[in-house]
Amino acid sequence: MHKTNRWAALVTAGALTALGGMGSTLPAQAAGPDHLPITIANESGLNDTVHLYVLGTDLASGRLGWIDSSGTFQAWPAGSNPPSAAPDASLSLEPSGGSTTVKVPRGFSGRVYFSFGEKLPFALTQDGLVQPAPWAANDPTADILFDWTEFTYNDAGLWINSSQVDMFAVPHSVSVTDSAGQTSTTGETVPGGREAVIETLRSDPEWAQTVVTGGDGNVLRVLAPGKAAEAGLLNPNYLDSYIAQAWAAYGSKDLKVTPFSDRPELTYTGRTSGTRMSFTDSSGATVASFERPTSADVWGCDGALHAPNDSVVGPIARTLCAALIRGTLGDSTAEPITDASKFYTTQPVNKYAKAVHAAMKDGRAYAFAFDDVGAFESLVHSGDPVSARIELSPFDSSGTQPGDGGSHNDGSVRLVNALNGKCLSVPSTGGGVPSWAFNDGQKVTVLDCVGSSNQDWQMAEGTIRTENDLCLDVAWGATTDGTPVQIAHCSGNLAQQWILSDAGDLVNPQANKCLDVSGNGVLNSATELQIRECSGLPNQKWSIR
Repeated sequence: MHKTNRWAALVTAGALTALGGMGSTLPAQAAGPDHLPITIANESGLNDTVHLYVLGTDLASGRLGWIDSSGTFQAWPAGSNPPSAAPDASLSLEPSGGSTTVKVPRGFSGRVYFSFGEKLPFALTQDGLVQPAPWAANDPTADILFDWTEFTYNDAGLWINSSQVDMFAVPHSVSVTDSAGQTSTTGETVPGGREAVIETLRSDPEWAQTVVTGGDGNVLRVLAPGKAAEAGLLNPNYLDSYIAQAWAAYGSKDLKVTPFSDRPELTYTGRTSGTRMSFTDSSGATVASFERPTSADVWGCDGALHAPNDSVVGPIARTLCAALIRGTLGDSTAEPITDASKFYTTQPVNKYAKAVHAAMKDGRAYAFAFDDVGAFESLVHSGDPVSARIELSPFDSSGTQPGDGGSHNDGSVRLVNALNGKCLSVPSTGGGVPSWAFNDGQKVTVLDCVGSSNQDWQMAEGTIRTENDLCLDVAWGATTDGTPVQIAHCSGNLAQQWILSDAGDLVNPQANKCLDVSGNGVLNSATELQIRECSGLPNQKWSIR
């Protein structure tokens, strides 16, 4: 039975920072409207109706409820034990291309949920609303594709963020526009970003079970490590060896923690004795002390790393948790580290947070509760908002979900050339009934996209593989222009490594050259592929479908 949560007055993690958690100050009064219009646009590429819910807390009264289609707050009725069904608070959003606007009253904090195809079965207990928890056993939302955005709108303005703290399911961006017409946006994924997160984790045996599929084989979500560990899908002690090493490092050196970016003079010094790390202020007085945390404590930034809402212990705990999740603690002598190139380099690595951040155009995400340490969170704010937008993004670079239309439930993709929309293909053996030449050394070509298995490719660990596990390969490992591209047994050599850039170039890094359709336009069943100096021309541009 899943854990029941009463939805207390909710302020997003980012809003807590803006409300003073990390030393920021508030404007005296926002000039935003009494009811702020938030448009939800469906650009997902999926053909299901989207069900929307705007749920949260009326900040003036502390009552829990929802916002209806007129922009009016409605309080939940009393719940019961066993839980009773909550009133249907859903609004509808048409399939891909549709949009709707809700008007959120000033003084409201909560979430916008969006589910595809099915409504979310909310329930009420005597303690309040039961929130969806698809990682929990027997949760009724487990087989529903859904996600949420968090926001707070009050006299200090709007804070709105995408969230991957619990899971990464529906890629979406959030925006706010102020009275000067300036728009701030975050949360937008790179082309194929969702697929990249899925494949990065699915290709690693330790993380593969964190990728959750529905009964139809489509990927519903990737669980964050804490939730995956709770569900038995990730080693619950995954980070323990790193935590022990990092913690012990400060038995022989100081750790300087400066938790407020606008107060560089306020620094605390940490030292470890046994399994306990203690911090002193500038006078030498001990102000905070932490036992060595477990993996669960780190994933949740709780337990031994519990961060109270104060001005000393909480900020230090937040900084420590961020450093452990990002893998900088142990090597560092000062935290927080704000150079993102130093994140996620230690072993064992937090592959989830690393992959989620890599999937974002601006590199910002809420992959854990305190991802705002150092301002790496996917949050936008305006003290003078006039409107906001949540855009449900394409599930892959073609705007379709794997398993929809031309793609497949096994996670395979098609690679489509921009010149005329033909697919990277293994050719036929030439018989009357299609039989594909999945042979070592077979040169690849481009053909009309027809949905056959010779056009299905798995992208894993930097390789591009056929259904029988042959790798896309630069022949002989050569690096010269015009070298043909073939399929060959996967050997792990650099001739079989490929990177699909944001610009759509499919690059072999060993040669530093692009996968090229020879002839630059003469496309037929005999057209073979090669590597050539990257030119930016359409015959070298590829997209995932």
